[in-house]
Amino acid sequence: MLRFLGATALSLTLAAAAQAESFSWAGTTDPQTMDPHAVNSAPVLGFLNNVYEGLVRRGKDMAVEPALATSWEALQSDGGGWRFTLRQGVKFHDGADFTAEDVVFSYQRASSPEADTASWFAGVTDVIAVNDYTVDILTAAPNPIFPDSIANWMIMDKGWAEANEATRPAKDAENFATLNTNGTAAFMLSERQPGLKTVLKPFAGWWGEPEHDITEATFTPIQNPATAVAALLSGDVDMINPVPIQDAARLSNSAGVKVVQGIEARVIMLGMAQGADLLKYGANEGDANPFTNVKVRQAIAHAVNVPAILQTIMRGNAEPASQLVSPAMRGYVPELAARPEYNTEMAKQLLAEAGYPDGFGFGLKCPNDRYLNDEAVCQAVVSMLAQIGLTAELDAMPVRNYWPELREDNFDMYLLGWSPGTFDHEHPIRFLASTPNAEKKLGSWNFGDYSNARIDELLPMIQSEVDDTKRQALMAEAVGIYQSEHAYVPLYVQPLVWGTGDNIALTQRPDNFFILRWVTVN
Repeated sequence: MLRFLGATALSLTLAAAAQAESFSWAGTTDPQTMDPHAVNSAPVLGFLNNVYEGLVRRGKDMAVEPALATSWEALQSDGGGWRFTLRQGVKFHDGADFTAEDVVFSYQRASSPEADTASWFAGVTDVIAVNDYTVDILTAAPNPIFPDSIANWMIMDKGWAEANEATRPAKDAENFATLNTNGTAAFMLSERQPGLKTVLKPFAGWWGEPEHDITEATFTPIQNPATAVAALLSGDVDMINPVPIQDAARLSNSAGVKVVQGIEARVIMLGMAQGADLLKYGANEGDANPFTNVKVRQAIAHAVNVPAILQTIMRGNAEPASQLVSPAMRGYVPELAARPEYNTEMAKQLLAEAGYPDGFGFGLKCPNDRYLNDEAVCQAVVSMLAQIGLTAELDAMPVRNYWPELREDNFDMYLLGWSPGTFDHEHPIRFLASTPNAEKKLGSWNFGDYSNARIDELLPMIQSEVDDTKRQALMAEAVGIYQSEHAYVPLYVQPLVWGTGDNIALTQRPDNFFILRWVTVN
């Protein structure tokens, strides 16, 4: 079984660098925005963790540690909450002082209806600046995992945002913060050309002690896998993420490069439109939506041959998934580890019982530059569903176009990967399995509109329960519900496969965030 050891950071300790160096790296997905509150996705949050900081952060071992807050403690009150003591002497990249008013402002901004991060603050009732360097975050009920839940909440400068008319994020549009930054982290934005390159330079006024030796860092999006591999082998880039699975063995045996492998905390799954009345695509466009029927969703689960996908497309580098988190996450339920067996006859029988003995046609949306082999997986799913009479019309596109399509409900079925920022099962239950409710900041990534009243009742209980045994029982009930209703079809846990020059020392974390302050070039 795939696990990351000790919250598994894999640290490559090569020879110490002799002198400071420039560094370049490439990935398939260009960050959609430079706004830390506009898009809640790993390519954006992972990149911006180099530029912005939160009250807390995750270290090499994924443990939560102080960042802009030096300490925190639970408040003793009738409801719940936490008091954060802020770090003094911190400067933003433009030289402005960091104070409590920036924290209050960043809460108001990140929890606003325009923000894609609003669900992070479900249950927060107020954020109060006690003084310039003390902040109270009040919650409706005790929330023992709250500090873990805000590790990717990045603090912006209130004055800078106001001066540049960027007091609210622009999710699917643009404002000044889309292309410009003003953080407090170890690196600052030097140049931004969306889709072409993004250049970062060290921030001389950073409060921390740099472990890197980088003088300049340049990110280049390269969508074509063969081009990325060629760039690494030629030395045009120092690192690529990901390495195409089919090229991992060859690169491992190539001079001058290394392959760094691990397990990501990300489950790849299929989602289906469950709140729509009609199909939007395919041969049966305009007909009543079959995905509202649990037997149809169950048929899909039995029709997808996950072992074949893992063997042929992932080359044995992934493990099947049965839940919205991997076995390494807190709140995983071992007794519910079994996933639906691959059984086309059972799938056909379920379709017939649901009233679709001859199947139907529909649309499948998929990104082609977001997850490892994402389009190839979707193509395989199309072929597998055809065996039970389902004709999926595949529409694969860059992730920059993909998220807006999902937010506009322009799909019948879609591919999604989810990595819990808290490394806790509560996270995907809140984002993916809760009934969408903008006022309560719930279900913001539940594009298919799955809804179960009992799960909605369980979520606040899971969030506030401090007894681990009782909390796990609540989690098991929630998992049992979403599994029995086939809210999603979990497929597999995504592997991590990075390629670097053999002169590069770095840390690979299971959240797939690439942190520049730990990079040295020898």
